[in-house]
Amino acid sequence: MKPISFSLIVAALLCIPAARGQDAATEERLNRLSGQIEDLIAGQKAQQKQISGLMREVEALREASAKPTGNFAAQEDVKHLADAIKEVDRKRLDDAEKTRTELLGLRKVLETPIASNNKRSSSPPKIAEKDKDAGANDKVFEYVIKSGDTLSVIVQAYAKENIKVTTDQIVKANPGLNPNKLRPGQKILIPAPQT
Repeated sequence: MKPISFSLIVAALLCIPAARGQDAATEERLNRLSGQIEDLIAGQKAQQKQISGLMREVEALREASAKPTGNFAAQEDVKHLADAIKEVDRKRLDDAEKTRTELLGLRKVLETPIASNNKRSSSPPKIAEKDKDAGANDKVFEYVIKSGDTLSVIVQAYAKENIKVTTDQIVKANPGLNPNKLRPGQKILIPAPQT
């Protein structure tokens, strides 16, 4: 039995280094696995922190979406805006009325007939002798009033014919003539310029 025990002891001694080698490899694997497990645990903790942060942000967004944003107008602001709009509308109506009044005034001006200067210049003034009482050298032009004529229009028409006369001279040549009441068809005398 001694040989068997001796052989067992020798075998055991020979197996110890082999077992030690296997134990070292196993221990190294265990250390690596332990390191990987620690990394996974650390990663999991980091993810849990990140998830917690995201949950807080989601909750804050939910609360913010539940509250009014402040873009709504207060009742006082709406009333102020309505008053401003009424004022603008009132001014617009006033301007429209002023424009209408001015257009009616222009319409009246445009509807009044304007005597054409061309008609007067196309028919030269007639030269006639004054009454027998006047001197033989005094000549006058006879003019028939047309619609829209005024003394200043008549003076301008004669000026185009190189006959210079003033409104005062026409009034003096026609006693009793009211320059504000000229009637179409009325005959007046235009004094000729003195030579």
